[in-house]
Amino acid sequence: MRAAYASALNPEDPLSGLTVGELPLAVPDGWVPIDVRAASLNHHDIWSLRGVGLPADRLPMILGCDAAGVDPDGNEVVVYPVVEDKADPRGFSLFSERHPGTIAERLAAPRQNLIPKPAGVSFAEAACLPTAWLTAYHMLVTRGRASEAGSVLVQGAGGGVSTAAVALAAALGKRVYATSRDPGKRERIAALGATAVEPGARLPERVDLVIESVGAATFDHSMKCSAPGARIVVCGATAGHRAEVDLRRVFAMQLEILGSSMGTPDELAALLEMVASGQVRPVIDATVRFDEVAGAFARLAGGDVFGKIVVEF
Repeated sequence: MRAAYASALNPEDPLSGLTVGELPLAVPDGWVPIDVRAASLNHHDIWSLRGVGLPADRLPMILGCDAAGVDPDGNEVVVYPVVEDKADPRGFSLFSERHPGTIAERLAAPRQNLIPKPAGVSFAEAACLPTAWLTAYHMLVTRGRASEAGSVLVQGAGGGVSTAAVALAAALGKRVYATSRDPGKRERIAALGATAVEPGARLPERVDLVIESVGAATFDHSMKCSAPGARIVVCGATAGHRAEVDLRRVFAMQLEILGSSMGTPDELAALLEMVASGQVRPVIDATVRFDEVAGAFARLAGGDVFGKIVVEF
């Protein structure tokens, strides 16, 4: 079957280890084969090509965490990307870490990882949801208790998680502020229903909830923008993982700093229903054919992306 996979690891030039070619499909006992209709790219794939979380002894490794397709019974499904993994310190791994990933014509997955795809959701839209959009949903709704928040700040909007967080927070009826260094991206963020500002800008109000995926470069701003009792939910550190924290502000303002990673199958099903009902639509930067996948990886690695890149089979 055709697949995009890591054949070598290179921290300095990750795309040099990307190969597009033929690999066999292995289906472990208790798993089922899925005909992939659409998959989407994540920065996780670039980190894998750098060797982060993917050692050389697991190569070749098919990349990708997100997919939607058809199971052996003809059911249209979305693949939940988290696999129980007792060998991993987290207790789980994602597709493309220990098990072959989703950017292939076929995928093997545990049957319990298959979520029914609602009829009103396209394969391309569904393929956007399992990693970035599910992460944003879990950060907002579960960890951040968005039901108790009137206002939300999303740092570094433009990437998959942050753009999803803007769209979801707006769909949930929140006053949304979002930062971006790129004027063009600020215009697109505003079109999603947010007040778009430059990084570090003073907001009209202190917010109840901050979605933080940037890290050290924005964390002080996140704290200064937080209202008393606010939640700062952290899912990544793309611009540095060693942030300075003024503990006086933490206890004086009674702030909560919460880590967050992925989400649950029930949350993915709820997210799919939000899309099916028209409350929100995934933000798709580009949809490409499989024979264009190498260029899609280059586009993602270059950083000039707003939303998700989808590969259709």
